[in-house]
Amino acid sequence: MELARRRFLHLAAGTAVWPVVSRSAWAQPYPSRPVRLIVGFSAGGNGDIIGRLMGQWLSERLGQPVVIENRPGAGGNVATEAVVRAAPDGYTLLSVSTSNAINATLYDKLSFNFIRDIAPIAGIVRVPNVMEVNPSFPAKTVLEFIAYAKANPGKINMASAGIGVSSHVAGELFKMMSGINMVHVPYRGSAPALTDLLGGRVDVYFDPLPSTIENIRAGKLRSLAVTTAARAEALPDIPTISESVVGYEASTWFGVGAPKNTPADIIDKLNKEVNAGLANAQMNARLADMGGVVLSGSPADFGRLIADETEKWARVIKFAKIKVE
Repeated sequence: MELARRRFLHLAAGTAVWPVVSRSAWAQPYPSRPVRLIVGFSAGGNGDIIGRLMGQWLSERLGQPVVIENRPGAGGNVATEAVVRAAPDGYTLLSVSTSNAINATLYDKLSFNFIRDIAPIAGIVRVPNVMEVNPSFPAKTVLEFIAYAKANPGKINMASAGIGVSSHVAGELFKMMSGINMVHVPYRGSAPALTDLLGGRVDVYFDPLPSTIENIRAGKLRSLAVTTAARAEALPDIPTISESVVGYEASTWFGVGAPKNTPADIIDKLNKEVNAGLANAQMNARLADMGGVVLSGSPADFGRLIADETEKWARVIKFAKIKVE
């Protein structure tokens, strides 16, 4: 894993070999035609919303349409494979997320190596997951939850949006660090998991904040804590899990990547425009309202985040023995 990390950071620093392209391609300023941003999940989800927000900004800045193309399947692997196989010319980009870091270990047989085959362009935003329970659940704090779980081993049902997704591994990390046992109940997406949590059919859910913040504000669900290291600006009165379980941190993050060997000048141009968007007051406010913190920085900065997260979730997946069915 450490060898792969060093190689990825090497690529992120822009030292990959540039591809051989035609003279006509070099003659055209980038971009000279529409750009595709491929999202590995269905329309309406967090990744899709953030991708469309950034896509609109890039369209205005680049002077060409940035078309969002949803290719759901295999936890984002279908979209990733499509970008890996695309020409490294800057016209096919990938909406990168936590799922890519998780999938590197979760799936035994992938036709690509994410760290090797996707060049990081820029991070966009990090959003916390929120540890939430039905209001009828007896625990009102993280420590009360842990005490209740230890007194009732195996009786707490933990919902997730699917095996290996961020809501699942965030819960597994909590189990690992707090020493409790919960029964995992995977759903096919966040909506049915939320429905059953609201109905009291499951006990706890580590849901990305954007999809559940209105339920919390309305008092339909009780938030015990957010999963990031710092409190969320959108819910400043809600503590972090790390205030009770020292060292705990989990989040869902999004960014942009491209096929390996995409020319460095294209990577740099896209990075500059993404960062300009993150500095824009209107976009910053929109992301903050979703509970997000912007991830401005260089391609190498985003590469380090991906490498760190890949190693972190590999440890959790192996400890919890998570397997896709």
